[in-house]
This record gives sequence, C-alpha cells and structure tokens, in this order.
Amino acid sequence: MPVYTNCVAMKKKLGFLLGTTLVFFLSMLLIFLFNQLYVFASLAGGLHPFAGYAVYGFAATLFTMFLYAVIAFWRAPSSPSLPENESSPTYDAYIRYLSRHQRVHHKHPDSLKKQRDQRWLVTNHKLLETDAMNITKEMATKNFFIGAFAQNTSYGTTTSLKNNFKLVWKIYKLHHIDHHGSNLLAQLRFTYESLPLSDFQKDQLPAHIKPIIQSAFSNTLSTLLPGGNLLTPFFMNFFLAGATNTYLTCLAGIITTHYCQTLTEDEKAEIVTRSQFEASFMLKEIIKDCNPILSVTISNAVKKAGMESLDSVQTPKSGNSITQDIVNHLAQSLKNIINENK
Repeated sequence: MPVYTNCVAMKKKLGFLLGTTLVFFLSMLLIFLFNQLYVFASLAGGLHPFAGYAVYGFAATLFTMFLYAVIAFWRAPSSPSLPENESSPTYDAYIRYLSRHQRVHHKHPDSLKKQRDQRWLVTNHKLLETDAMNITKEMATKNFFIGAFAQNTSYGTTTSLKNNFKLVWKIYKLHHIDHHGSNLLAQLRFTYESLPLSDFQKDQLPAHIKPIIQSAFSNTLSTLLPGGNLLTPFFMNFFLAGATNTYLTCLAGIITTHYCQTLTEDEKAEIVTRSQFEASFMLKEIIKDCNPILSVTISNAVKKAGMESLDSVQTPKSGNSITQDIVNHLAQSLKNIINENK
C-alpha cells in the first residue's frame, strides 16, 4: 500500500510538472509570434497606412481557422454512453452509433446494408480484428529484433516506444471513420495504463512474466546454436530482451483492438485479462519465427569473431618453443573445425 500511494503521488507531481512545462512553452511561443507579427505589421504600415491593419486582419483570420481546425479535431461528437451490459436500455442505440461511425471492412458480406444490427457489427469487428492482429504481429516482430540488438539503449527504447504509438494509431484509424484527438488520447491512456509497470502492482507481474519465460524454455535454446551450452547464456540475454519487447507490443495492439470493439462496460472490464491470454499465444508464434533468425545471426557472428581471432595467431615457425607450437597447432585445428561446420 505505501508503494502504491507513493506511485500515485509521483504521478500527480509528474502530471503537474508536465502541464506547467507545456503552458510555459506555449506562452513563450505566443509571445514570440505576436512580437514578430507586430514587427511585420509596423514595417507594412510604413509603406501604406492601411497595410498594417491588413496584416493584423490576415493574421487574425489564419489564427481563427487554425483554432477551429484544432477544436474540430479534438472535440468528438456526442455519442451514447457505453452500456453496462446487453440488457441496458442504451445498448441498441450504442450499436447503431458504432455501426455508423466505425469503418466497414471491405470483405464484409453485407457492407451495403442500411439496417445494421449487433450481428452485422460483430461480423465487421471480426474482420477488422484479423487485420489488427496482422498489424500487431508485424510491429511486434520488428520490436523483437530492436529489443534483442538494441537492448538497454536510448535508441532501442525510443524506437520501440515510437513503434507502439504508431501501432495504436494504426489500429485506431483502422476502426474509426472520423478521427478525434480526445478519443485517441483516451485510447492511448487506457492502453498505457493497462501495460505492466504503468502503475506498479507487484501481484500482477507474474502474469506478465510467465509467457516470456514459457517461450524461453519451450524452444530448447541449447539445440538452436552450434555452440551448445557455451552460447546459450549469451543468446538468452538477446532473447529475453527481444521477447519482453515483443510481449509489450502484442499486449498494446491487442488491448487497443478490444478497446475499439468494446460494446459494454462488462467487456471493457475484461479487456486486460483477455489480452494477456491472447498476447501470450501471439508471443509464442512470433518467437517460433524469430528464434531461428536470431540464433543463426548470433552463431555466424560468433564464428566470424572466432575466425578473426584465430587468424591473428601466427603459423608455426622453426625455433618456436613447445608451448607456442601447441597454441599454433590448436588454433589451426579450431579454424579447420569451424570451416568444416559452415
């Protein structure tokens, strides 16, 4: 409980700090723009008395258009509240609302149907879910190799985070005809808060770690590499970093998909649990495809490094000591073994 309380207080302080910083930079930007506008209007007013007023009028028009565009993008139209369950009075109205505002899949058998009911919407959701899962799998595969080879680096963290934001946006855009900033922010917030460690609760960690460990020990890693047990610990560092990155991406994509397709509050409450289950299966599929690539890449790199190291050993010459001769002959034997196993 103290850890949870400290995390909540830290989040409030961080939110206040970010809000204050944003207001400060926006204020500085407005001051700079108004100062430049005043200078330009003064120069125009020197050429003609009405030129300065024309500049102010043109700037006011542009600012009004920009402000209108921002408000139009941010403000979502009024919609029925999410019903508690299928027997709620607002359930049918919510189904009709989603049927009009969500994108119709091009393979829907009744895409031109005007009267759209729950069965029509569920069919459309299944088709959209297939596309969303393919997008998620593709992005998670990219993040596997980013996590494996750029682990614990600012580049790897930044690139993975950017890919996850891109994934959420693609799935959101896949489901909705009109895009609104408030809805997208709500989607991002729900997805982020559903991921592990967004709000530290140690009792939830085993459920997230379990699929990663299962994927590690269900692939007999020691048999994937020609070096056997000598390379397995080295390979495991790459594998666990990539698998963790992949799991988080799978979870983000699946949570986003289910959030976009939620029809009741009861379904929304089960999104995280259901997504964890599905993410573990997707993780195993991706690991099955990526493991051979990762193992071959690492083993080839080790072979190359070993050959380059052995090349630095000089060939035996007359007059060398017995120890030097043994080292030279051992190096030549290892090079022959590596060449034969290529």
